[in-house]
Amino acid sequence: MYLALASASDGPILELACGSGRICIPLAEAGHDVTGVDIDEAMLNRAQARWAQTRTKSPGTSPEGGALTLVRSDVTTLDLGRQFDLVILGFNSLLVIGNGDSALQDAALKNMASHLTPDGRAVIDTWLPDELDLKVYDGRVIEEWTRTDPATGGQVKKSASAIFEPETRRATIDTHFDSSHSGEPPRRTSRRDYVHFPTQAELLGMIESAGLVPQQVAGDYDMSPLDADSERVIVVAAVGRSDPDSAT
Repeated sequence: MYLALASASDGPILELACGSGRICIPLAEAGHDVTGVDIDEAMLNRAQARWAQTRTKSPGTSPEGGALTLVRSDVTTLDLGRQFDLVILGFNSLLVIGNGDSALQDAALKNMASHLTPDGRAVIDTWLPDELDLKVYDGRVIEEWTRTDPATGGQVKKSASAIFEPETRRATIDTHFDSSHSGEPPRRTSRRDYVHFPTQAELLGMIESAGLVPQQVAGDYDMSPLDADSERVIVVAAVGRSDPDSAT
């Protein structure tokens, strides 16, 4: 989906909360001029290493002109001093911005609008949990996966527990990674995240309050229309332009 959206534009691309490069690196590989922004230095280091590795292994896979610039900054206060034809906030990043503070989520969306060219498009992609999804956010511990660490050959198990507050639609999520390697004592790494889950109506209201007008509202990466059974929402929006035929 992101590659298709990018191919419709010849201009520069900005990804907010780019993390380790899951979106911005393939876009740069496809020949686009991409800027990725994230507040987490460790994630940016991973993205830079992945980009360097990609260029080393397959130097001829990117058409001439493909580039990736990584910037460490808070997306709620970002000011790059330039505008982009495509601005992306993908893969649930909106939910964790500002530790789930809805005011800071609003600020990030306004920054999307301020970095968008008059004819550009913004893409917001986020999960829409239903009551069944949030029912397990009651403190129970859920083991999500066990994988082999390619760096050490050891096993890593991920588990998580969460508490959801219906009144504020905020959740506190505790995630644990338990690693074990032959001949070494097990080690646990933990993190806590605060997440805000806006409803579909709230999200569209936030987008419009940021000065963005939805052009298309989809329920999956194939851009099928959003409906009551959709597990996520993908909004393609522009600055101050409405499309009477867009699905809302």
